[in-house]
Amino acid sequence: MLGICGSVAAYKSAYLVRELRKRGAEVRVITTPSARAFVTDLTLQALSGYPVESEQFGEAEGDGMKHINLARWADFIIVAPATANFIAKLAHGIADDLLSTVCIAYDGKLILAPAMNKQMWLHSAVQANVRKIRDFGIVVCGPDSGEQACGDDGEGRMVEPSELVDSLLRLSDSSKNLRRYKVVITAGPTHEPIDAVRYLTNRSSGRMGFALAQAAADAGADVHLVAGPVSLETPTRVKRYDVSTADEMLQAVLPLVADADIFIACAAVSDYRSQQPHNHKLKRSKQEMLLKLVQTSDILEAVGRIQPRPFLVGFAAETQAVESNAKKKLLAKALDVIVANQVGTNHPYGFDSLDNKVTVYKRNDKVELGPDSKTNLGRLIIEHIIDYYEHSRNYEATHTA
Repeated sequence: MLGICGSVAAYKSAYLVRELRKRGAEVRVITTPSARAFVTDLTLQALSGYPVESEQFGEAEGDGMKHINLARWADFIIVAPATANFIAKLAHGIADDLLSTVCIAYDGKLILAPAMNKQMWLHSAVQANVRKIRDFGIVVCGPDSGEQACGDDGEGRMVEPSELVDSLLRLSDSSKNLRRYKVVITAGPTHEPIDAVRYLTNRSSGRMGFALAQAAADAGADVHLVAGPVSLETPTRVKRYDVSTADEMLQAVLPLVADADIFIACAAVSDYRSQQPHNHKLKRSKQEMLLKLVQTSDILEAVGRIQPRPFLVGFAAETQAVESNAKKKLLAKALDVIVANQVGTNHPYGFDSLDNKVTVYKRNDKVELGPDSKTNLGRLIIEHIIDYYEHSRNYEATHTA
């Protein structure tokens, strides 16, 4: 079942119907009244092969239970585009038209693809409603970043129909999820004290790690997020542990990974700390100050020594020689997967950005992803991790039988 709300992005829904039909799906369409201003019933009927449903109180269905019959008919419901208004309805249980009534009467997997102006998407009320519907188990795909109909550039574009079809196929394939698995993820920077008010840190925002945590939770995993000092909302259905220093992060991670299936080290952990932090504020003087640094704990290395160890995913933010440095880290730390990206003052993605561009490496393979929003990249990276993890488990089962 495809639901369409009133948005300029409604034109993409016609392509979505066609893509779903190509994959062998039977598609029926429900439109909101405002959606009909953007895409015609005739077009959708021609593509789907079914009359378009829109009226809640139209011709009788025999038993007069149109919304119940449509909800029972569907194996999945996709609402694309989903407007801020429709998201608010689902968040608060409002059923005042056919589409919202069918969705609330439906007890299966519901997928939403938001589409709206970037300022609307970032509004605190919309974000609160998105968190609420995710708590209900609704899967939210996107939105993408890019040029918008109003001329703005930013997050709010509806994801492409092909991505929605891929998401639906993964949901319908029980092997493409992380149910029953425990996933531990680190995110954000660390703060290594110099004195009572100063510290060593880096420019990591934590957004990539938080996006991974949300995507893993959406895939059904039991997610534990160890976060450095960041000001981000906790992803829904995720257990969060706040730390400050590299040593605190290590102490939080070790007990969590003891029975974990997958460990994703996305945090930008400081490599060095002050050998002797001062308990008071150091005062300016005319003399030079020498700050002696020592190495911090290597969290990935420590987790890699655990037997049996979890599936290990590392991250590498590099300013140069990205591929060679990533491959060296992959081998040196015996990682199963490493995700690498280029950073730097002249590079538009990564730190201080809502978007990113990465390459996912395993021993004999690599996949380039992006540029895309970190939200979408989190979902794509988790999908690749699932594929690699399942492949490694099948390989071990075959060779130890």
